[in-house]
Amino acid sequence: MLLSKYFLPVLKEEPSEAQVTSHKLMLRSGMIRQQAAGIYTWLPLGLKVLKNIENIVRLNMNKAGALEVLMPCIQPAHLWMESGRFDNYGKEMLKFQDRHDNTLLFGPTNEDMITDIFRHNIKSYKDLPKNLYHIQWKFRDEIRPRFGVMRGREFLMKDAYSFDINEENAVKTYNKMYKAYINAFRDLGVFAIPVIADNGPIGGNLSHEFHIIAETGESTIYYDKKFKTLKDNPDIDVEEIKSWYAAAEEKYEVNKLPVSEQEITSSKGIEVGHIFYIGSKYSVNMNALINDEHGKLTPIEMSSYGIGISRLVAAIIEANCDEKGIIWPSSVAPFKVSLINLNIHDSKCVELAEMAYKELSDKNIEVLYDDTEARPGIKFATHDLIGSPHQIIIGPKKAANNIVELKDRKSGVIEDIEVGSLMSVL
Repeated sequence: MLLSKYFLPVLKEEPSEAQVTSHKLMLRSGMIRQQAAGIYTWLPLGLKVLKNIENIVRLNMNKAGALEVLMPCIQPAHLWMESGRFDNYGKEMLKFQDRHDNTLLFGPTNEDMITDIFRHNIKSYKDLPKNLYHIQWKFRDEIRPRFGVMRGREFLMKDAYSFDINEENAVKTYNKMYKAYINAFRDLGVFAIPVIADNGPIGGNLSHEFHIIAETGESTIYYDKKFKTLKDNPDIDVEEIKSWYAAAEEKYEVNKLPVSEQEITSSKGIEVGHIFYIGSKYSVNMNALINDEHGKLTPIEMSSYGIGISRLVAAIIEANCDEKGIIWPSSVAPFKVSLINLNIHDSKCVELAEMAYKELSDKNIEVLYDDTEARPGIKFATHDLIGSPHQIIIGPKKAANNIVELKDRKSGVIEDIEVGSLMSVL
């Protein structure tokens, strides 16, 4: 992509309305634009990151055997009345009536609708297990939306719902999804800790929150140092991982630790995922029954699995940034490479830049080619801000000898590379 043709409305000044780092950087780098309190337009740069995260999450759901569906944003209120949850959300739920006076709502979650879909289509234990997920925009009318997309009113979620004949099978499915979450966060390039949690209004008796470790996190997480091995040991058994200690600050009791205090460390964390074993709460309330192997009608066992896709964008930034801007993990970066031509009027610089651009593009490497008239200092600041993992810098002096500079955004290390060796180094 040529920067001269791209839509990248970067801001020179730090936005006064932004309180947290991710919000400031998302506004400054032209990723988003606020339309109303807690409601944002995703501009091209931000949308690329959002889609990259969405696709990684989707891949891991598919690997776990979940099947993708797409439920509507707008839900009939009678389903929520039937489940007994209609009044639980209070004013956070956006309700309205259509021209026929039917009460509708902008869905904050989907347990009620997915249960309705299940009960009308699955009747026998032979059709189980089933695991359905969707990725859809939601709305909660937060009383005080803040921190940008970290706590907005409109947000993108991945929700999965599993259905099993009994508790034993439901826990097996839960464990499979637990592992899928571990894998998804690893693939996203972040360090996430699963913490035993409460189920809240969704209900159930088995639950884990997943917190990305970030210095600016809202919660303090205490966890076994063994969690740090997950990045290099993806095949660790689920039951072993679940046996490792992890707790939020409000549940941390040093005198009740299952291991020595020396084996525990603490970090700030940002919650980005939550999984629940719900049991039969919704199937009983909504009469979602199936015939078991003895022909007896029995309520289905359910679990719910959520990941905040749009929230993840902000959380990843909080965990991967410095004073210059964002440092994207390669897997989610909008562009893997920033190609910076410092002098677009120098024929040798143009020759090497276009050669590198073609070679990178031919290898399907996402590259942002800065072919603008901006001064070098402006170019460096812009590309440090948007956070491509690698920068290829082409200036007249070194270009004369077919040399370009390759900068690693995270370490800041710059090395001279002969242009013909560029691909092998990358």
